[in-house]
Amino acid sequence: MSEKDSNWKFAEDIVSEPDGVARARERSLELGVEPVSPAIGAQMSVIAAASRATSIIEIGTGLGVSGLYLLAGAPDATLTTIDVEMDHQQDARDAFIAAGTAPGRVRLIPGRAAQVLPRMNDASYDVVLIDADPEHVIEYVEHGLRLAKTGGTVLVPHALWRGKVADPVKRDRATTDFRLLLTEVSTSGAVRSALSPAGDGLLQMTKLTA
Repeated sequence: MSEKDSNWKFAEDIVSEPDGVARARERSLELGVEPVSPAIGAQMSVIAAASRATSIIEIGTGLGVSGLYLLAGAPDATLTTIDVEMDHQQDARDAFIAAGTAPGRVRLIPGRAAQVLPRMNDASYDVVLIDADPEHVIEYVEHGLRLAKTGGTVLVPHALWRGKVADPVKRDRATTDFRLLLTEVSTSGAVRSALSPAGDGLLQMTKLTA
């Protein structure tokens, strides 16, 4: 194992996941739904805490792993979460309840993000998480920046897309879109951005202008 791989594994293994998150992760893996890695979840939780978030929106509910991490970091926040898979959202609801999350803190919206997002209010969220339909990631980030408050942060896990983004030979649609997104935000004056290599990558963008 290379030094880089050892460091990556250490960063994942050192995270102590709460029981509720661990159960949601196990259920996700049973159903073949890839959750954010422990290291990425921990980073998201820290960002939510540092933002003192009170309003969070998530595109891609999954089985609730990412939502639980975000709410753990922002105990005063409410989470609006969108997913096309109603069965997954029911599992996520069960995960939130099992973890002791008050029902009023979570609003689950079933539907396709492309149809739901245009109805959401501008500049209303402290944190926006985008983890759905990788081939539409650029479109979703545009919506995410619209929905974020000035000073709010947009998070995109899987930003290195299965390790393929750094390889210029890889040119499938999702890889190309992630590569284009990372290139564009790195020079944008509208956001302050950073890319974490933990897990499958986490793109962080803080909105600077309205």
